[in-house]
Amino acid sequence: MDLITWLVVGLVAGVLASLLVGGVGLIGDIVVGIVGAFVGGWIFRQLGVATPFSGLPGVIFTAFVGAVVLLLILHLVAKRRRVVM
Repeated sequence: MDLITWLVVGLVAGVLASLLVGGVGLIGDIVVGIVGAFVGGWIFRQLGVATPFSGLPGVIFTAFVGAVVLLLILHLVAKRRRVVM
């Protein structure tokens, strides 16, 4: 995939995940979506499952799942950091 495709996938997945979990800003959501693509791919490989879609929708779905997991972890770490301080 080229850079524009990664940005679009990151934007779509990150914004969708932020609507579900709570976002970190537009640029942060794009970064979370792009990193989420890698996290989602790793999760799917570890579980031995494939996406229900093929092509770009499958990549966006995988990135969305990874972005949700990543945002949940980020929110838990941020909550824990607020409690400690």
